Amino acid sequence: MTVLGIAGPGGRTGATGIAPVLTPLAATGLVVVMVLAAITHARRKEPGAIAFNAVLLILAALVAWGRFGPYSF
Repeated sequence: MTVLGIAGPGGRTGATGIAPVLTPLAATGLVVVMVLAAITHARRKEPGAIAFNAVLLILAALVAWGRFGPYSF
């Protein structure tokens, strides 16, 4: 929960244009959170939640790649 409390405001600040450098950092943090959440759901044998985490992980990874990549937008 602490990680989400830190990553949330950073993502909002970057998304609103106040500090765009925070957007890829927040997306990278969300990727890490989704990987850890998927591991937790796997231990609890919750396949539906793992699929949801995978979708969010892919979306966050695309944002991070798009903002860090050679053709960042």
